Amino acid sequence: MIVNEQIAIDHGLKKDEYVKICKLLKRIPNITELGIYSAMWNEHCSYKSSRLHLKKLPTKGKRVIQGPGENAGVIDIDDNDAIVFKIESHNHPSFIEPYQGAATGVGGIMRDVFTMGARPIANLNSIHFGTTQHKKTKNLLRGVVHGIGGYGNCMGVPTIAGQTNFDNSYNGNILVNAMTLGLVKKDKIFYSKAAGLNKPIIYVGSKTGRDGIHGASMASASFDEKIEEKKPTVQVGDPFTEKLLLEACLELMAGDSIIAIQDMGAAGLTSSSIEMASKGNLGIEINLNKVPCRESKMTPYEIMLSESQERMLIVLENGKEEQAKKIFDKWNLDFAIIGKTTESKKIELFFDNEQVADIPINTLVENSPMYNRKWKKSKLPKKNIIKKDDLKNLKIIDVLKKILSNSNICSKEWIWQQYDHTVMGDTIQKPGGDSGVVRVHGTDKAVAASVDSSAVYCSAHPISGGKQIVCESWRNLISVGAKPIAITNCLNFGNPENEENMGEFVECVEGISEASSYLEFPVVSGNVSFYNQTKNIGIKPTPTIGGVGLIKDYKNMITMDLKKINNILLIIGKTEGHLNQSIFAREILNEKNGPPPEINLFNEKNNGETLLKLINKNFIKSAHDVSLGGIITALSKMCIKGNKGVTLKKPNYLINQFEFFFGEDQGRYIIEIEKDNFNDVTKILEKNSVHYDNIGVVNENSIIIDKKSKVTIDEITKSNTIWLKEYMSK
Repeated sequence: MIVNEQIAIDHGLKKDEYVKICKLLKRIPNITELGIYSAMWNEHCSYKSSRLHLKKLPTKGKRVIQGPGENAGVIDIDDNDAIVFKIESHNHPSFIEPYQGAATGVGGIMRDVFTMGARPIANLNSIHFGTTQHKKTKNLLRGVVHGIGGYGNCMGVPTIAGQTNFDNSYNGNILVNAMTLGLVKKDKIFYSKAAGLNKPIIYVGSKTGRDGIHGASMASASFDEKIEEKKPTVQVGDPFTEKLLLEACLELMAGDSIIAIQDMGAAGLTSSSIEMASKGNLGIEINLNKVPCRESKMTPYEIMLSESQERMLIVLENGKEEQAKKIFDKWNLDFAIIGKTTESKKIELFFDNEQVADIPINTLVENSPMYNRKWKKSKLPKKNIIKKDDLKNLKIIDVLKKILSNSNICSKEWIWQQYDHTVMGDTIQKPGGDSGVVRVHGTDKAVAASVDSSAVYCSAHPISGGKQIVCESWRNLISVGAKPIAITNCLNFGNPENEENMGEFVECVEGISEASSYLEFPVVSGNVSFYNQTKNIGIKPTPTIGGVGLIKDYKNMITMDLKKINNILLIIGKTEGHLNQSIFAREILNEKNGPPPEINLFNEKNNGETLLKLINKNFIKSAHDVSLGGIITALSKMCIKGNKGVTLKKPNYLINQFEFFFGEDQGRYIIEIEKDNFNDVTKILEKNSVHYDNIGVVNENSIIIDKKSKVTIDEITKSNTIWLKEYMSK
């Protein structure tokens, strides 16, 4: 095929990018070479619109072993143990084919983790769908949940936490973000940097097929009315083969034969081979006839761009080939020596005794486009004063029941019951709490993890929203007694060529950077997903944060369920009654204007660190952070979990009860303490300049706000737990 400008555009390249390719090569590329450039230069692989801004993120810390730039980030958790973790998007494939899209997203993120030598110990996910009234939402939700569970359950890795959100901005473009944590010894971490000359390049795992071709390019484009035609670009997963691949790789890693290893993810053999060569400043030569294929007459173009799942590429020490082959034969997996490292600093491909590609590596990586796109700065919305008249006819118990049954507040048990969250036997806090927690097997240590996003806040004011998600992650970890260590992020946005969308991205990154710097909560890995839009309608800006923390003794872990009648309840952090952008304002008053709540990073850090001091002194019986829905929603969830009630004091505030109970001021926690410890606890809070309010005591079975406002725990449990089950059963 003769390549021309139109063919390049059909591959997702811009006219000027095609001209640049021709100049770099000093000739017109052939179709295989063009396919390789289109894969390596698309948004998904090159980060051409985002990497200029991602450089601003803080990536170093006392416990950071590996930051961004590898398959996943790595943090130190003492005793020669390390946690490898990352979050990735699989948005476009999941919208086109929800089961396989979600399943292969889970499979891909697990490979990112075990390619570094770590055994996966926990999965999490953040999934976002259109409104519950939209005709596609129910089927998409069902398919995605089955896909996540189907893959993770078969792999024998517990899904310990997650987040599900519904919003009309996802009607035409759902989000599926998958996160994995793995455990590894610090002295057995593997990297993807190739080294040495004439070292054998080994292909292992499943055979290569035609599934997933142009998957990375499809992930770097907007949807249109031809969306159904893109189904062939969705990969097909096989978790049982991945389980074999995991065990075979870990067995090989127990020895000393691997120089570098890389999973074949987006852009398959193309990206894995080029990234290894680029990091090692080497060349790579591959004989494509030696690549195991499951379909006949596959072309070099198809072999290089296939995104068939469950495949790895390894640079091996000379003389170790037979030993390695025996391991992969034992696990019934393909093993093929397909090439070698060279000093050419090129990728050279051969097929049927002809050279079919000859490309300098630096033109694919260092010379890939990097854009400083135009962007619009957002303005902080004017405070929308909610009129007192709007509140006077509302009854607080009716409002509470409505909010507890809201699709974004209600119990997501229907979802997480379909995931195996206890396999491996180390899960000590299941989904439904502030964070999932897994014990480090055979030790007293535990690792906590959570995923969070807040598209509503980010849409209203991106900088504030970016800060808030980092702080929410911080609070969720602290609420279970974990010391926050580091985060991974999945940045989901619309078209970066749109100045408003690009502005949302730039400012959300600014907010994330500011908060993670101040909290000493660095970003060690992540992913950017642009072009999340259909027919020029983009999603709300949705950066997702995955946080990881350490509990040095799992017996000190905290849960949110209320423990004992007559225990005192305190609110940590000041309540000023911020209702703008709250679920109360949006769902009860139908008011969608105004700024999100302010973020005070000093208070966030101080409140959180003080709470950890109280936990370490065994003063805290239960804790829960206050976020979406305010104090009364957080309290209700603690009541439901513990099957106990609360008798509330009249708040000593000038604000009205709706502002007090439903305001979404940040930096707050609810804690349960014993009466005998009240003086000791309040002394520590006062010594550390932490604002607190004594809000009431635990009772047997009702939430009692005042003489007129009372509701049983059975009633609020019904409100909170029944909606999603009924929705999915219709």
